[in-house]
Amino acid sequence: MDHENQDIPQSGQGNEPREVVLRYEAPVTPIVEHYIQPTPLPGQPKKHTSPRKKRKGLKIFLFCMLGLLIVSGVVTALWLGGAFDDHRSYHDDDFEQRHDEDYYDNSEHGETTIKRLPNTDQVKLRYNESHGEALTIQEIYQKVNPSTVTVLTGNRDGSAMVGTGVIFTEDGFILTNAHVIAGGSECYVVLDTGEDYRACLLGLDEEKDLAVIKIAASGLPAAEFGDSDALTVGDPVYAIGNPLGVELRGTLTDGIVSAINRDVYVDGVTMTLIQTNAALNNGNSGGPLINVYGQVVGINTMKMGSSSTTSVEGLGFAIPIASTAYMINDLIAYGEVHGEVMIGISVQIAPVILDSGETALRVMDVTPGGPGKEAGIQKGDLIVAADGEALTKSTDLLRVRRRHEAGETLKLLVERDGKRFTADVVLRESDT
Repeated sequence: MDHENQDIPQSGQGNEPREVVLRYEAPVTPIVEHYIQPTPLPGQPKKHTSPRKKRKGLKIFLFCMLGLLIVSGVVTALWLGGAFDDHRSYHDDDFEQRHDEDYYDNSEHGETTIKRLPNTDQVKLRYNESHGEALTIQEIYQKVNPSTVTVLTGNRDGSAMVGTGVIFTEDGFILTNAHVIAGGSECYVVLDTGEDYRACLLGLDEEKDLAVIKIAASGLPAAEFGDSDALTVGDPVYAIGNPLGVELRGTLTDGIVSAINRDVYVDGVTMTLIQTNAALNNGNSGGPLINVYGQVVGINTMKMGSSSTTSVEGLGFAIPIASTAYMINDLIAYGEVHGEVMIGISVQIAPVILDSGETALRVMDVTPGGPGKEAGIQKGDLIVAADGEALTKSTDLLRVRRRHEAGETLKLLVERDGKRFTADVVLRESDT
Protein backbone atom coordinates (compact mmCIF):
# COMPACT_ATOMS: atom_id res chain seq x y z
CA MET A 1 0.00 0.00 0.00
CA ASP A 2 1.38 3.38 -0.89
CA HIS A 3 2.04 5.83 1.89
CA GLU A 4 -0.63 8.54 1.72
CA ASN A 5 0.00 12.10 2.88
CA GLN A 6 -3.36 12.29 4.63
CA ASP A 7 -2.47 14.24 7.71
CA ILE A 8 0.99 15.60 7.34
CA PRO A 9 1.63 17.93 10.29
CA GLN A 10 2.80 21.40 9.55
CA SER A 11 6.49 21.29 10.34
CA GLY A 12 7.37 23.79 8.78
CA GLN A 13 8.74 31.83 3.85
CA GLY A 14 16.14 47.55 -9.27
CA ASN A 15 19.45 47.75 -9.27
CA GLU A 16 21.69 45.52 -7.32
CA PRO A 17 25.23 44.08 -7.43
CA ARG A 18 25.86 42.74 -10.86
CA GLU A 19 27.23 39.34 -11.71
CA VAL A 20 29.21 38.51 -14.81
CA VAL A 21 26.69 37.06 -17.22
CA LEU A 22 27.58 35.35 -20.48
CA ARG A 23 24.77 35.33 -23.02
CA TYR A 24 24.21 32.25 -25.10
CA GLU A 25 23.42 32.82 -28.78
CA ALA A 26 22.13 29.77 -30.64
CA PRO A 27 23.34 29.32 -34.24
CA VAL A 28 19.73 29.35 -35.38
CA THR A 29 16.45 30.16 -33.74
CA PRO A 30 15.88 27.20 -31.41
CA ILE A 31 12.73 25.19 -31.89
CA VAL A 32 11.41 23.69 -28.70
CA GLU A 33 10.34 20.10 -29.04
CA HIS A 34 9.05 17.71 -26.45
CA TYR A 35 10.01 14.06 -26.50
CA ILE A 36 7.66 11.27 -25.54
CA GLN A 37 8.87 7.89 -24.40
CA PRO A 38 6.23 5.45 -23.20
CA THR A 39 7.25 4.09 -19.85
CA PRO A 40 4.84 1.28 -18.97
CA LEU A 41 4.97 0.24 -15.36
CA PRO A 42 5.63 -3.39 -14.46
CA GLY A 43 2.84 -5.67 -15.63
CA GLN A 44 1.33 -3.23 -18.13
CA PRO A 45 0.83 -4.26 -21.78
CA LYS A 46 3.29 -3.02 -24.34
CA LYS A 47 2.27 -0.10 -26.52
CA HIS A 48 3.24 -0.08 -30.18
CA THR A 49 4.86 3.13 -31.32
CA SER A 50 4.56 4.88 -34.60
CA PRO A 51 7.47 5.68 -36.93
CA ARG A 52 9.37 8.90 -36.45
CA LYS A 53 7.88 11.85 -38.25
CA LYS A 54 10.32 13.80 -40.43
CA ARG A 55 10.76 17.48 -39.69
CA LYS A 56 12.46 19.68 -42.25
CA GLY A 57 14.61 22.73 -41.61
CA LEU A 58 15.40 21.84 -37.97
CA LYS A 59 19.12 22.14 -37.30
CA ILE A 60 19.36 22.53 -33.54
CA PHE A 61 16.60 22.40 -31.01
CA LEU A 62 16.60 22.96 -27.33
CA PHE A 63 15.19 20.07 -25.32
CA CYS A 64 13.93 22.17 -22.46
CA MET A 65 12.17 22.28 -19.16
CA LEU A 66 8.79 21.11 -20.38
CA GLY A 67 9.97 17.83 -21.76
CA LEU A 68 13.55 16.91 -22.54
CA LEU A 69 14.80 15.52 -19.30
CA ILE A 70 11.48 14.05 -18.24
CA VAL A 71 10.13 10.87 -19.69
CA SER A 72 6.47 10.91 -20.75
CA GLY A 73 4.53 7.69 -20.96
CA VAL A 74 1.20 5.96 -21.09
CA VAL A 75 -0.29 5.17 -17.69
CA THR A 76 -3.53 3.39 -16.96
CA ALA A 77 -6.01 3.90 -14.16
CA LEU A 78 -4.32 1.01 -12.43
CA TRP A 79 -1.24 3.18 -11.93
CA LEU A 80 -3.18 6.11 -10.58
CA GLY A 81 -5.23 3.81 -8.38
CA GLY A 82 -2.35 2.15 -6.60
CA ALA A 83 -0.04 0.22 -8.86
CA PHE A 84 2.64 0.80 -6.25
CA ASP A 85 0.87 -1.19 -3.58
CA ASP A 86 3.12 -4.25 -3.85
CA HIS A 87 6.34 -2.22 -3.54
CA ARG A 88 7.75 -4.15 -6.46
CA SER A 89 11.26 -3.34 -7.58
CA TYR A 90 11.65 -1.37 -10.76
CA HIS A 91 14.38 -3.80 -11.70
CA ASP A 92 11.95 -6.72 -12.02
CA ASP A 93 12.41 -8.90 -15.07
CA ASP A 94 8.96 -8.07 -16.43
CA PHE A 95 9.85 -4.38 -16.86
CA GLU A 96 10.70 -3.32 -20.41
CA GLN A 97 11.90 0.16 -21.27
CA ARG A 98 10.32 1.35 -24.48
CA HIS A 99 11.07 4.21 -26.85
CA ASP A 100 8.74 6.30 -28.96
CA GLU A 101 10.44 8.50 -31.53
CA ASP A 102 7.48 10.77 -32.11
CA TYR A 103 7.70 14.35 -30.91
CA TYR A 104 4.94 15.71 -28.81
CA ASP A 105 4.25 19.23 -27.58
CA ASN A 106 2.74 19.27 -24.09
CA SER A 107 3.70 22.87 -23.33
CA GLU A 108 0.05 23.83 -22.92
CA HIS A 109 -0.68 21.46 -20.09
CA GLY A 110 -3.69 21.85 -17.87
CA GLU A 111 -3.89 22.99 -14.28
CA THR A 112 -1.77 21.19 -11.72
CA THR A 113 -4.20 19.49 -9.35
CA ILE A 114 -1.80 17.50 -7.18
CA LYS A 115 -2.97 17.72 -3.57
CA ARG A 116 -1.47 20.78 -1.87
CA LEU A 117 -0.20 21.09 1.67
CA PRO A 118 -0.36 24.21 3.84
CA ASN A 119 2.69 26.38 3.34
CA THR A 120 5.11 26.95 6.19
CA ASP A 121 7.98 29.27 7.05
CA GLN A 122 9.45 26.73 9.48
CA VAL A 123 11.35 24.78 6.83
CA LYS A 124 14.13 26.20 4.64
CA LEU A 125 16.62 24.84 2.17
CA ARG A 126 20.09 25.96 3.21
CA TYR A 127 23.41 25.48 1.48
CA ASN A 128 26.91 25.38 2.95
CA GLU A 129 29.53 27.82 1.80
CA SER A 130 32.18 25.61 3.40
CA HIS A 131 33.10 22.04 2.60
CA GLY A 132 35.32 19.21 3.73
CA GLU A 133 37.83 17.16 1.79
CA ALA A 134 37.23 16.15 -1.80
CA LEU A 135 35.60 12.73 -2.11
CA THR A 136 36.18 9.87 -4.49
CA ILE A 137 33.54 9.24 -7.13
CA GLN A 138 32.41 6.16 -5.22
CA GLU A 139 32.07 8.18 -2.02
CA ILE A 140 30.09 10.88 -3.84
CA TYR A 141 27.66 8.30 -5.16
CA GLN A 142 27.26 6.63 -1.78
CA LYS A 143 26.60 10.01 -0.19
CA VAL A 144 24.09 11.46 -2.65
CA ASN A 145 22.31 8.54 -4.31
CA PRO A 146 20.21 7.67 -1.21
CA SER A 147 18.91 11.27 -1.31
CA THR A 148 18.00 11.03 -5.00
CA VAL A 149 14.45 9.89 -5.76
CA THR A 150 12.29 9.00 -8.73
CA VAL A 151 9.33 11.33 -9.27
CA LEU A 152 6.35 9.98 -11.24
CA THR A 153 3.51 12.29 -12.18
CA GLY A 154 0.20 11.10 -13.57
CA ASN A 155 -1.85 13.39 -15.77
CA ARG A 156 -5.59 13.48 -16.37
CA ASP A 157 -5.13 12.41 -19.99
CA GLY A 158 -3.65 9.11 -18.85
CA SER A 159 -0.04 9.97 -19.56
CA ALA A 160 2.73 10.05 -17.02
CA MET A 161 6.08 11.73 -16.63
CA VAL A 162 9.17 10.39 -14.95
CA GLY A 163 11.75 12.70 -13.48
CA THR A 164 14.13 12.94 -10.57
CA GLY A 165 14.12 14.77 -7.24
CA VAL A 166 16.41 15.49 -4.29
CA ILE A 167 15.49 15.07 -0.62
CA PHE A 168 16.57 18.08 1.42
CA THR A 169 14.95 17.41 4.82
CA GLU A 170 14.73 14.22 6.85
CA ASP A 171 10.93 14.55 7.01
CA GLY A 172 10.36 14.38 3.29
CA PHE A 173 10.72 17.77 1.60
CA ILE A 174 11.90 17.17 -1.97
CA LEU A 175 13.18 19.55 -4.66
CA THR A 176 12.53 18.88 -8.35
CA ASN A 177 11.78 20.70 -11.61
CA ALA A 178 8.40 22.31 -12.12
CA HIS A 179 8.09 20.69 -15.54
CA VAL A 180 8.26 17.24 -13.94
CA ILE A 181 4.96 17.78 -12.13
CA ALA A 182 3.22 20.67 -13.93
CA GLY A 183 -0.23 19.70 -15.13
CA GLY A 184 -0.26 16.56 -13.01
CA SER A 185 -3.11 15.20 -10.95
CA GLU A 186 -1.17 12.58 -8.96
CA CYS A 187 2.44 12.42 -7.87
CA TYR A 188 4.46 9.53 -6.46
CA VAL A 189 8.00 9.34 -5.17
CA VAL A 190 10.12 6.19 -5.20
CA LEU A 191 13.07 6.12 -2.81
CA ASP A 192 16.41 4.52 -3.47
CA THR A 193 15.22 1.67 -1.23
CA GLY A 194 12.27 0.97 -3.55
CA GLU A 195 9.68 2.33 -1.11
CA ASP A 196 7.03 4.48 -2.74
CA TYR A 197 5.01 7.37 -1.36
CA ARG A 198 2.23 9.55 -2.60
CA ALA A 199 3.53 13.13 -2.73
CA CYS A 200 1.80 16.44 -2.12
CA LEU A 201 2.72 19.84 -3.50
CA LEU A 202 4.06 22.82 -1.57
CA GLY A 203 4.61 25.12 -4.54
CA LEU A 204 5.96 25.43 -8.06
CA ASP A 205 7.14 28.14 -10.44
CA GLU A 206 7.21 27.19 -14.11
CA GLU A 207 9.35 30.14 -15.21
CA LYS A 208 12.03 29.28 -12.65
CA ASP A 209 11.38 25.55 -13.28
CA LEU A 210 11.41 24.76 -9.57
CA ALA A 211 8.96 22.78 -7.45
CA VAL A 212 8.85 21.51 -3.88
CA ILE A 213 6.88 18.38 -3.00
CA LYS A 214 6.56 16.45 0.26
CA ILE A 215 6.03 12.87 1.32
CA ALA A 216 4.88 11.60 4.73
CA ALA A 217 8.08 9.99 5.90
CA SER A 218 10.78 10.49 8.51
CA GLY A 219 14.42 9.65 8.98
CA LEU A 220 15.17 10.14 5.30
CA PRO A 221 18.72 10.75 4.02
CA ALA A 222 18.79 14.49 3.26
CA ALA A 223 21.32 15.72 0.71
CA GLU A 224 23.89 18.34 1.60
CA PHE A 225 23.68 21.44 -0.60
CA GLY A 226 26.71 23.53 -1.52
CA ASP A 227 27.65 26.94 -2.86
CA SER A 228 27.26 27.04 -6.64
CA ASP A 229 28.90 30.49 -6.67
CA ALA A 230 32.16 28.78 -5.73
CA LEU A 231 32.22 26.76 -8.96
CA THR A 232 34.75 27.62 -11.63
CA VAL A 233 35.02 26.49 -15.22
CA GLY A 234 36.78 23.13 -15.32
CA ASP A 235 35.59 21.90 -11.91
CA PRO A 236 34.51 18.24 -11.92
CA VAL A 237 30.76 17.69 -11.44
CA TYR A 238 28.50 14.66 -11.30
CA ALA A 239 24.84 13.96 -12.05
CA ILE A 240 22.51 11.27 -10.68
CA GLY A 241 19.09 10.53 -12.11
CA ASN A 242 16.81 8.29 -14.13
CA PRO A 243 17.98 8.49 -17.75
CA LEU A 244 15.29 7.05 -20.06
CA GLY A 245 13.06 6.18 -17.14
CA VAL A 246 12.78 4.12 -13.98
CA GLU A 247 14.67 1.07 -15.19
CA LEU A 248 17.96 2.98 -15.18
CA ARG A 249 17.31 4.98 -12.02
CA GLY A 250 20.32 5.84 -9.90
CA THR A 251 22.60 6.33 -12.90
CA LEU A 252 25.76 8.37 -12.23
CA THR A 253 27.45 10.43 -14.93
CA ASP A 254 30.42 12.77 -14.69
CA GLY A 255 31.80 15.82 -16.44
CA ILE A 256 33.07 19.32 -15.81
CA VAL A 257 31.63 22.78 -15.43
CA SER A 258 31.70 24.12 -18.99
CA ALA A 259 30.47 27.63 -18.16
CA ILE A 260 28.91 29.53 -15.31
CA ASN A 261 26.20 32.20 -15.40
CA ARG A 262 25.17 31.03 -18.84
CA ASP A 263 22.02 32.73 -20.13
CA VAL A 264 19.71 30.31 -21.96
CA TYR A 265 16.52 31.63 -23.57
CA VAL A 266 13.62 29.14 -23.54
CA ASP A 267 9.94 29.74 -24.18
CA GLY A 268 10.22 33.49 -23.69
CA VAL A 269 12.17 33.18 -20.43
CA THR A 270 15.88 33.70 -19.86
CA MET A 271 17.39 31.40 -17.25
CA THR A 272 20.90 31.86 -15.88
CA LEU A 273 22.34 28.36 -15.53
CA ILE A 274 25.40 26.21 -14.96
CA GLN A 275 26.56 24.59 -18.17
CA THR A 276 28.08 21.10 -17.95
CA ASN A 277 29.15 18.30 -20.26
CA ALA A 278 27.99 15.62 -17.80
CA ALA A 279 25.61 13.32 -19.68
CA LEU A 280 21.96 14.30 -19.08
CA ASN A 281 19.09 12.44 -20.69
CA ASN A 282 15.34 12.04 -20.54
CA GLY A 283 14.46 11.39 -16.91
CA ASN A 284 17.34 13.38 -15.36
CA SER A 285 15.15 16.47 -14.84
CA GLY A 286 15.07 17.58 -11.23
CA GLY A 287 18.11 15.54 -10.28
CA PRO A 288 21.27 16.77 -8.55
CA LEU A 289 24.39 18.27 -10.07
CA ILE A 290 27.08 17.50 -7.49
CA ASN A 291 30.51 18.96 -6.72
CA VAL A 292 33.62 17.01 -5.66
CA TYR A 293 32.63 17.37 -2.00
CA GLY A 294 29.38 15.51 -2.45
CA GLN A 295 27.29 18.69 -2.21
CA VAL A 296 24.35 19.39 -4.50
CA VAL A 297 25.16 22.64 -6.31
CA GLY A 298 22.54 22.55 -9.07
CA ILE A 299 19.30 20.98 -10.26
CA ASN A 300 19.56 19.49 -13.75
CA THR A 301 16.92 21.00 -16.01
CA MET A 302 17.69 20.87 -19.75
CA LYS A 303 20.13 20.05 -22.51
CA MET A 304 20.89 20.88 -26.10
CA GLY A 305 20.03 18.12 -28.53
CA SER A 306 21.07 17.05 -32.00
CA SER A 307 19.12 16.95 -35.24
CA SER A 308 19.66 14.96 -38.39
CA THR A 309 21.88 17.71 -39.78
CA THR A 310 23.73 18.99 -36.72
CA SER A 311 25.50 16.98 -34.06
CA VAL A 312 25.50 18.38 -30.52
CA GLU A 313 27.30 16.75 -27.62
CA GLY A 314 27.77 17.55 -23.96
CA LEU A 315 25.58 20.65 -23.56
CA GLY A 316 23.62 20.21 -20.37
CA PHE A 317 22.33 22.86 -17.97
CA ALA A 318 21.51 23.02 -14.27
CA ILE A 319 19.80 25.58 -12.03
CA PRO A 320 22.38 26.98 -9.54
CA ILE A 321 21.48 26.55 -5.89
CA ALA A 322 23.08 29.74 -4.52
CA SER A 323 21.04 32.12 -6.65
CA THR A 324 17.77 30.21 -6.32
CA ALA A 325 17.72 29.12 -2.66
CA TYR A 326 15.45 32.05 -1.79
CA MET A 327 13.05 30.97 -4.55
CA ILE A 328 12.88 27.46 -3.14
CA ASN A 329 12.19 28.82 0.33
CA ASP A 330 9.49 31.09 -1.08
CA LEU A 331 7.81 28.04 -2.62
CA ILE A 332 7.80 26.38 0.80
CA ALA A 333 6.55 29.46 2.64
CA TYR A 334 4.12 30.95 0.10
CA GLY A 335 3.61 28.41 -2.67
CA GLU A 336 5.08 30.89 -5.17
CA VAL A 337 8.26 32.86 -5.73
CA HIS A 338 8.41 36.40 -4.38
CA GLY A 339 11.02 39.02 -5.25
CA GLU A 340 14.64 38.65 -4.14
CA VAL A 341 15.84 40.96 -1.39
CA MET A 342 17.62 44.05 -2.69
CA ILE A 343 20.28 46.46 -1.51
CA GLY A 344 19.35 49.04 -4.13
CA ILE A 345 22.84 49.71 -5.47
CA SER A 346 24.94 48.77 -8.47
CA VAL A 347 28.64 48.10 -8.02
CA GLN A 348 31.56 47.81 -10.38
CA ILE A 349 32.38 44.18 -11.17
CA ALA A 350 36.15 44.62 -10.91
CA PRO A 351 37.39 45.50 -7.41
CA VAL A 352 39.33 48.61 -6.44
CA ILE A 353 42.71 48.12 -4.73
CA LEU A 354 43.02 50.51 -1.78
CA ASP A 355 46.25 52.02 -0.47
CA SER A 356 45.96 49.65 2.47
CA GLY A 357 46.08 46.68 0.10
CA GLU A 358 42.43 45.87 0.77
CA THR A 359 39.94 45.41 -2.03
CA ALA A 360 36.65 47.29 -2.29
CA LEU A 361 33.66 47.56 -4.62
CA ARG A 362 32.89 50.96 -6.10
CA VAL A 363 29.22 52.02 -6.06
CA MET A 364 28.21 52.95 -9.60
CA ASP A 365 24.56 53.77 -8.97
CA VAL A 366 22.10 54.06 -6.09
CA THR A 367 18.38 53.41 -6.50
CA PRO A 368 16.30 56.43 -5.39
CA GLY A 369 14.28 55.50 -2.33
CA GLY A 370 16.00 52.13 -2.10
CA PRO A 371 17.50 50.53 1.03
CA GLY A 372 21.03 51.63 0.14
CA LYS A 373 19.94 55.24 -0.35
CA GLU A 374 18.10 55.22 2.97
CA ALA A 375 21.24 53.89 4.66
CA GLY A 376 23.27 56.85 3.37
CA ILE A 377 25.21 55.16 0.56
CA GLN A 378 26.19 57.43 -2.34
CA LYS A 379 27.47 56.95 -5.85
CA GLY A 380 31.27 56.68 -5.78
CA ASP A 381 31.41 55.14 -2.29
CA LEU A 382 33.73 52.20 -1.76
CA ILE A 383 32.26 49.14 -0.02
CA VAL A 384 35.08 47.44 1.86
CA ALA A 385 33.20 44.68 3.68
CA ALA A 386 29.73 43.20 4.16
CA ASP A 387 28.79 41.76 7.55
CA GLY A 388 32.49 41.86 8.39
CA GLU A 389 33.60 39.88 5.32
CA ALA A 390 36.08 41.29 2.82
CA LEU A 391 34.86 41.78 -0.74
CA THR A 392 37.12 40.80 -3.64
CA LYS A 393 34.43 40.69 -6.35
CA SER A 394 30.80 41.65 -6.82
CA THR A 395 29.60 38.08 -6.30
CA ASP A 396 30.99 38.22 -2.75
CA LEU A 397 28.46 40.94 -1.96
CA LEU A 398 25.71 38.87 -3.60
CA ARG A 399 26.65 35.86 -1.53
CA VAL A 400 26.42 37.79 1.75
CA ARG A 401 23.14 39.39 0.70
CA ARG A 402 21.59 35.99 -0.05
CA ARG A 403 21.97 35.00 3.59
CA HIS A 404 19.40 37.61 4.53
CA GLU A 405 15.66 37.89 4.22
CA ALA A 406 13.49 40.95 3.76
CA GLY A 407 13.48 43.11 6.90
CA GLU A 408 16.92 42.01 8.07
CA THR A 409 19.91 44.36 8.29
CA LEU A 410 23.02 44.06 6.16
CA LYS A 411 26.01 45.90 7.61
CA LEU A 412 28.28 47.48 5.00
CA LEU A 413 31.67 49.01 5.78
CA VAL A 414 31.86 52.05 3.49
CA GLU A 415 34.79 54.32 2.67
CA ARG A 416 34.21 57.87 1.42
CA ASP A 417 36.90 60.53 1.05
CA GLY A 418 39.32 58.43 3.08
CA LYS A 419 36.93 58.03 6.01
CA ARG A 420 35.01 54.88 6.93
CA PHE A 421 31.58 54.32 8.42
CA THR A 422 29.07 51.50 8.78
CA ALA A 423 25.88 51.66 6.75
CA ASP A 424 23.01 49.61 8.19
CA VAL A 425 20.99 48.55 5.15
CA VAL A 426 17.50 47.24 5.95
CA LEU A 427 16.82 44.91 3.04
CA ARG A 428 13.55 44.92 1.16
CA GLU A 429 11.96 42.58 -1.32
CA SER A 430 12.58 43.52 -4.92
CA ASP A 431 9.64 44.42 -7.12
CA THR A 432 11.02 42.20 -9.89
